[in-house]
Amino acid sequence: MKTHLHLPILLSIFTTLGLAASKADAALLIGNTQGNNIVIFDESTGTFQGEFVAPGLGGLSSPDALTIGADGNLYVSSGGNSGLNLFDPAYPQNSAILRYSLTGEFLGVAASGGGLTRPYGNAFAPDGSLFVSSFRTNQILRYDVTTGAFLGVFASDNNSGLGSTNGLNGPNGLLFGPDGSLYVTTQGSANTTSGALAFPYASQVLRYSPEQAAGLAPTDTPSVFIDQPALLPETPGFISLLGLALSPTADSLYVSDFASGVREYDLEGNLLSVLSTNYTGTTPSSNFIGSLTFGSGTNSDDLYVIGFDYTNANLGAVLAYAGGEGDAEAFSGDAFISSSLVRPIGVVATTAAVPEPSTVAGLLLGLGGLGVARWRQRRSQVKL
Repeated sequence: MKTHLHLPILLSIFTTLGLAASKADAALLIGNTQGNNIVIFDESTGTFQGEFVAPGLGGLSSPDALTIGADGNLYVSSGGNSGLNLFDPAYPQNSAILRYSLTGEFLGVAASGGGLTRPYGNAFAPDGSLFVSSFRTNQILRYDVTTGAFLGVFASDNNSGLGSTNGLNGPNGLLFGPDGSLYVTTQGSANTTSGALAFPYASQVLRYSPEQAAGLAPTDTPSVFIDQPALLPETPGFISLLGLALSPTADSLYVSDFASGVREYDLEGNLLSVLSTNYTGTTPSSNFIGSLTFGSGTNSDDLYVIGFDYTNANLGAVLAYAGGEGDAEAFSGDAFISSSLVRPIGVVATTAAVPEPSTVAGLLLGLGGLGVARWRQRRSQVKL
């Protein structure tokens, strides 16, 4: 693992002197599921720029997937602990998609109701409607975010949340492909009749055809785009496919595995490459992996993956892979570790303006930033 202890000092000095830019030309917005907030990471400098959404603002609770809508606003899946028994009176009742401006202002609830129970992935369809993974009901739901209306159940496991073979078992990440197909990662989970969460099925990537995604064909039977892959050497004994990102050339799909690793597939479902995410350098890996995204602006060819060390109070990190490339056997990217990240999962890239942090906030977040000098050096070595 590469760390660069001189950077926090330099960043703190720059922040204290007020030299930090008022906006990041290429930024990542990252959701902390354990901190109930969203922070900013500057892709170009490799530094954390402050808090974007304060803990709990607008009811923000355990933020998961983050998406920028066509309206230029941020949409966040929110809704508390997903692992509780469904019949537990303490099970969260606040499942919703929350809307924020790109200056961090809460704009209201964009989607809720319709049986939504712990939203994970969210994605906008070509027609502008919002698709949301309802993790604990094994459904994908549709909403009109302009009116807030629930438009119906797009797809389910066809078994009332109890799961089915090659079905929508624990839906997570959602992504619309270039042809209008809908891809969804499933964790292989289902509810038991007593309301507990179990993992009896394979973790897969399912595909709904363009006709199915557009509502022109039944969605009872999606195709299995990627069946549960083989364990990676760094994996601690399980697979849980989570995030989806389309390559900048739109001809391959990157899939993150919560247990460890990123796999790249072509759009026929053939494995192209594997990127190690074992930035903690342990056997097996002691870090889990959240979502992933390609960067923005001049960093649009670089892949960013969110991780956290479950053996170290869920301390989080941004993993950066120049050109979307890396080694399969050992972590070869850059790890930007920061105490501002606590069990991060969701991430999205943006080139829009973000608010300038206060001097104190910038100083504290600067103490957690690592790797900028190395990242700049690596970027200069990327193939043209």
